[in-house]
Amino acid sequence: MRSIFVKCGVVLACLFVSQSASAQSEPKKAAVVNGETITEDQVEALAAGDLQRLEQQRVQFEVGLERDRKNALQSALDHLIQQRLLDAEAKKRGVTADALVRKEVDDVVPTPSDAAVDKFYQENKGRINGSLAQLQNDIRNYLREQEHTRVLGDFLARLKKDYNVKSYLEPSRAVIATEGHPTQGAATAPVTIVEFSDFECPYCGAFFPTLKEVEKNYKDKVRVVYRQFPLTQIHPNAQKAAEASLCANEQNQFWQMHDAMFGDQAALGVEALKQKAAKLSLNTTTFNACLDGNKYAAAVRADIADGVKVGVNGTPAFFINGRFYSGNQPYDEVQKVIEDELQRASAKQ
Repeated sequence: MRSIFVKCGVVLACLFVSQSASAQSEPKKAAVVNGETITEDQVEALAAGDLQRLEQQRVQFEVGLERDRKNALQSALDHLIQQRLLDAEAKKRGVTADALVRKEVDDVVPTPSDAAVDKFYQENKGRINGSLAQLQNDIRNYLREQEHTRVLGDFLARLKKDYNVKSYLEPSRAVIATEGHPTQGAATAPVTIVEFSDFECPYCGAFFPTLKEVEKNYKDKVRVVYRQFPLTQIHPNAQKAAEASLCANEQNQFWQMHDAMFGDQAALGVEALKQKAAKLSLNTTTFNACLDGNKYAAAVRADIADGVKVGVNGTPAFFINGRFYSGNQPYDEVQKVIEDELQRASAKQ
């Protein structure tokens, strides 16, 4: 009798497991229309693109939030160090901190000349609205503020040495792969700029001369690494332009194609890209086959995925030794960070 119960128990258990497995394997209903079931799997498949974009936004938001947190801490630390330095030096000289800043900074900064205002306007008129007459006062104030910041920075740098300042709070830094990607500059350079960019993006085009100036002024001290981030939803030619740059890279002409595309962003259709390759004396048979065959489409998508992981959500986005900056930043701002990184590198030697 006991044997019969045991066998029945085993059979019932098997039936229960079988029914449970069957229930789990049945697709979940999302809706029924005219007797036909729409499953959740079907809904998710149709929404795959939107869900992927939402996941990218989540990653970008979380990375950006942590970066902002670290930047807030760094800003607070910088403020406290600055105040302690000024108070210490003011006490040493027997003056107030305000009087010290007036003497060492405010009274030293000159009013920018008309020539300096005109030079700034001519160099930047492509990205500012208004005539020189309308903007000259604003430009003059901006240039004076920039010079004030520079002079104050130099003064504080001297005080940091005098008072033996040591900072243990590192800026927020992202780790980004550079090996195997187009690179310009010495491998031993103490500063690396990784740029995520879009050849059809006007802001990237405006940032292009800034990077050229960096390369000219810092030579062996800075290397530049290019990563692809075409914004295909708003720039229809960006994907193929990105692929074209990598096709040119096969023939060791990445930077020549890079410069040619940024020099003429209005002509980035496939035929225009092939014409650019011909003008650069590339092997056009190889280049055209590479571009038409979408050889580097996956590589471009991989760059985009890497960019998303470190919080990139627009272009240009660039990392100076892992420190994130977004948008068409002026040369002075980029130079400030480079100089800070060079000072940090020097202090470690």
